[in-house]
Amino acid sequence: MTVTDPLQADCGRCAALCCTVPAFSRGADFALDKPAGTACPNLREDDRCGIHPVLRERGFPGCTVYDCFGAGQHVTQHVWPGLDRHDGAVLHQVGTVFPVVRALQELRWLVRAARALALPADLAAELAAADDALARRVDAGFEELRETPVGAVRAEVNGLLTRAGEHARRGVGSPSQLRGADLAGADLRGSDLRGAVLRWASLLGADLRGADLRLADLTGADTRGARLHGADLRGALFLTPAQLVAATGDAATRLDDDAVRPEHWTAA
Repeated sequence: MTVTDPLQADCGRCAALCCTVPAFSRGADFALDKPAGTACPNLREDDRCGIHPVLRERGFPGCTVYDCFGAGQHVTQHVWPGLDRHDGAVLHQVGTVFPVVRALQELRWLVRAARALALPADLAAELAAADDALARRVDAGFEELRETPVGAVRAEVNGLLTRAGEHARRGVGSPSQLRGADLAGADLRGSDLRGAVLRWASLLGADLRGADLRLADLTGADTRGARLHGADLRGALFLTPAQLVAATGDAATRLDDDAVRPEHWTAA
């Protein structure tokens, strides 16, 4: 079935770019080393993963949490129509723009999330303008995409996202300021983290069971292996589906009504 949301991955209209363009190294996320620009050995000739139903069991949890935000089908269908991933020269060229498109698509997703908040008219207008500008950049041609100053674009958009988050948290009081904090493996069970600024924080393996994360800003936070059993994530800001998939949780983890509870979370 074709995915109609341009910010949602549609693997059926892609050429397995996520399985070929990036490099990955053997470790907790991947069971083997793979150089950039080469196909994963688990990739079949029909551009489908041969072990997709058992990726975690086979040692590839990193694949399950990867989200291209629709960049794969956009590059395959619009930037380089007729792309042949077996052509090394073509794949090398595509490898220079796929990460750019993915970064822009992720920013579009975050801007969309910000626009869903109740914001002042002036900030809402700025976010709408940023949304339009990002869409135009994504629709640009190959050469223009390759020259896109991703860092500068991200900094400009992050300024708007920060303001949106501050407005959304205005009634929380004095939230914890943990931007970029190294909380890997931290024992945060039952912590009051309402409205906490956890932008780009490392929550790798952190124990957040029963924690209150309502209105916490989780932009870019590394949630791999974080334990969210019984945690309250209702209203958490800029929390992507991939961040939920990267963590563990259960039926008691409280999520927004439109959030999808990951299949690997436990029932109790």
